[in-house]
Amino acid sequence: MLMRTSQSQKSRELRRRVVLPARLRHGSTWSDACILNMSSRGLLIHTSRSAPAGSQIELRRGDHVIVARVMWRDGAKAGLRSDERVPIEEIVTLGQSQSFQLTAGAAPAERRKYPRAEDRHRIRGKAIEFASVVAIGASLAGGAVILVEEAFARPLAMVEAALAAPDQPSTFSR
Repeated sequence: MLMRTSQSQKSRELRRRVVLPARLRHGSTWSDACILNMSSRGLLIHTSRSAPAGSQIELRRGDHVIVARVMWRDGAKAGLRSDERVPIEEIVTLGQSQSFQLTAGAAPAERRKYPRAEDRHRIRGKAIEFASVVAIGASLAGGAVILVEEAFARPLAMVEAALAAPDQPSTFSR
């Protein structure tokens, strides 16, 4: 028995099979992902932390950012649909140019377009903390000086009055 497909069904676009590492962002969390196949508007990915079906995610591969919706999920695999066209050739050939070849002694390159600002924020936070500790310490020292001055002012005035005779100057002499 030969089955015919109806003319009303839309033919599925051919997919390009690949195995490409990528980064996946869902909300504020990032995780690793692997792109398994690609078409002009969709991707199949494998990731340990996939977002639930219907949620919007961001997939990054090099400088390319793909915003897509999770259409289905089966365990660690998920099917994504993008509203924008996916630049398949650019993503696949990323890293294959001669200028990108790694050498043994080279330092690892920053994989993000903009480096993290956490170090800058951490240094600023430490400076604010140090200034706050200095200000609190100075105000406590000033308060201590005032308290000690008030505590000794009355007894020292009484000692000075007792030592000074009405006819003599207030300096001690024999």
